[in-house]
Amino acid sequence: MPFRRALFVVLAALCCGLAACNDAPEPRLAGLLLTGDLDEASGLAASHTHRNVLWLIEDGGNPAQLHAINKRGTRLASFAIEGLVNTDWEDLAAFELDGKRYLLIADTGDNGGLRRTLLLHAVAEPEQLKEGQELRPAWSIAFRWPDGPRDCEAVAVDAARRQILLISKKRQPPELFVLPLRPRASGVQTARRIGSLADVPQASAEEQRVDPRSARIRSQVTAASLAPDGRSLAVLTYQNLLLYPRRKAETWAHALARPPQVHGLPWLHQPEALSWSANGRGLYATGEFSPAPLLYVPVQP
Repeated sequence: MPFRRALFVVLAALCCGLAACNDAPEPRLAGLLLTGDLDEASGLAASHTHRNVLWLIEDGGNPAQLHAINKRGTRLASFAIEGLVNTDWEDLAAFELDGKRYLLIADTGDNGGLRRTLLLHAVAEPEQLKEGQELRPAWSIAFRWPDGPRDCEAVAVDAARRQILLISKKRQPPELFVLPLRPRASGVQTARRIGSLADVPQASAEEQRVDPRSARIRSQVTAASLAPDGRSLAVLTYQNLLLYPRRKAETWAHALARPPQVHGLPWLHQPEALSWSANGRGLYATGEFSPAPLLYVPVQP
């Protein structure tokens, strides 16, 4: 689709929907990703170092780069990451550990179910938004699943518990796994399954009849993000935004076993990137499309 026509389609759809967006927590348009070479956004994380900045990565096959954008979708700077290959980067998480701020890159995509080993890379968050800088991973984690390959596009970090949360994409119900954030043992780690996600919305019988392909994938999990206070996990599917609140001292396995709060995201084409805002008052989401809307969803405490 030509760029101008695509832009018109996006704006027309948004304008039609914005009339219904006066009452929170309906999504609203924050900006547009208009940079032509940022058309496969697969991970998003709010910066806790730079005000009003979001970090973004792209899907597999693109350069091993980290991109800084503002909340209108404008690219501010791009950083090459030394020694890494973007095999299938699928999610990004910001976290603070021992007084330092990091970004976790999840090289965990596996559409064909062929990868025996997956990778996670922790990179110190850049202190300056200077184009052309090179970054280096602070540490990397190689891991495998306990019972064979699976696709995973949703990864979050619970730094308080020093855990990485991973959610499978295609299996229903989606499975929840954990890994240590800083493994004590060397070598390949094995992710530990601790539960599954309750009540992920499924396509109706009518939707399955009218559009079987869309119905088949609409419940697949494509991203996750943990709130800054650690009390709510946001999960993105191709159709909805799901919020799983966690009670004090409760495990994530128990929290995700309860029905989530469900918010529709009708304006995104192939939504695969999600992040809480730095202040925890809402979430940003975008998808694989150019131009891609950057949506903001206010969240009631």
